[in-house]
Amino acid sequence: MEDSVKEEYFKLLRFESVGADPSKTDACAACAEYLSSWFGALGFTSEIVAPPDGSAPGFVFAELKSEGESRPTVLIYGHYDVQSPDPVEAWHTPPFEPVEKDGRVFCRGSQDDKGQSFALLCGMRDYISSVPADKRVNIKVVIEGQEESGSAFLMKSAPEMRRRLAADILLVCDTSAAEGLRPAIVAGLRGVGHLTLTLTGASRDLHSGVYGGIAPNAAQGMAELLASLHTPSGAIAVKDFLAGIEEPTAEELKYAEDGSPDDEAYRKDIGCEISGGEAGKSAVRRNSFEPTIEVNGMHSGYGGPGSKTVIPSSAVAKLSVRFVPGQSNVRALDALVAYLREKTPRGMKLEISEINYGAGGFRLPLASPVFRLAADVLAQMDPRGALFMWDGASIPVVSALRDASLASPLIVGWGQNGDRIHAPDESYSFRQFELARTWGYRILEALS
Repeated sequence: MEDSVKEEYFKLLRFESVGADPSKTDACAACAEYLSSWFGALGFTSEIVAPPDGSAPGFVFAELKSEGESRPTVLIYGHYDVQSPDPVEAWHTPPFEPVEKDGRVFCRGSQDDKGQSFALLCGMRDYISSVPADKRVNIKVVIEGQEESGSAFLMKSAPEMRRRLAADILLVCDTSAAEGLRPAIVAGLRGVGHLTLTLTGASRDLHSGVYGGIAPNAAQGMAELLASLHTPSGAIAVKDFLAGIEEPTAEELKYAEDGSPDDEAYRKDIGCEISGGEAGKSAVRRNSFEPTIEVNGMHSGYGGPGSKTVIPSSAVAKLSVRFVPGQSNVRALDALVAYLREKTPRGMKLEISEINYGAGGFRLPLASPVFRLAADVLAQMDPRGALFMWDGASIPVVSALRDASLASPLIVGWGQNGDRIHAPDESYSFRQFELARTWGYRILEALS
């Protein structure tokens, strides 16, 4: 990597652009300004589209038109927002100061998605500098600041920007390669939604001796409520949540099994048995083709040193949901809300807030001409050729951008499980960066 590129990359990483944190609004705005100026220096028309009241981070929209006639249009999507660095004390390096070690860059966002998207944009810059203007594709870019919290503003704006977003190909670099950095084309993503539960009992925390056996315990009640979401076998127990699910084809299952780690590799990766999800189904199927309801956090009562004998008056839980094709994200989340209200423990009150329906999951046809072109390009980069993957993660706005732009999604990323995204000590290797950069250059060249 050239020193000039490293300097740009590191400057991008230093912005504390946690889009979900209102206290980081200024950092997000500064990051967007930096990116907009970066596009301007390349000859793009560039602007920051943001809510008039400043209630959410804006997104950068940039465009560079070809001088040739009837050239294809490529819409590139990425995001500059990052996850919170919490717990900060678990990091071995400062979360927002890039540190090089053993060929890797350690920093929040070094991979997800500043590193991946910026590497792709560097490949785009290489392409622009080496291909005559009348031979180039038209390029549009959207880089947003809310992906980690649901992309609400971009999701709302996309339908209103249909003409401006119109494209032939939607290029995304925010996923992973297969094990050993073998290229992978993502043929499907799960959708995502989330909500917050607050369970209350007494008007205050109570002495567990004086009121034990009389007052309802919010911590215990929340534990019972959450435990009821799944059967003993791990299957989702919520009525109507699974309605409409489209089962994967035998071909999709085969490709998914070929392109994913086996159960033992998953066990080594996470450091424990892979006991999540429904028993009797393979890890690949559970991760790629099955919906989930996960508890992201639960807080109640006392957790400090020693003992404090109280009956907690309230408990809070954060839940996220992954949707799969055929499943209505609205119907499924409404079914979950109805279930939680029905199962509220007696003597307690349940408040459900911050309901975000997100977007549904999708799968793409394996026979797509765009996939064949991408497979050819990736085979030139790696003699092992490309695998197909159905990613268990979500990029909710991809569905909205696909619908608004009418473009065919092409999702190829270069992450690895060891990058520790969303966790302390996130990192991205220079090798991965250069692979993403080369991919950006080569796919744009092929589309020309």
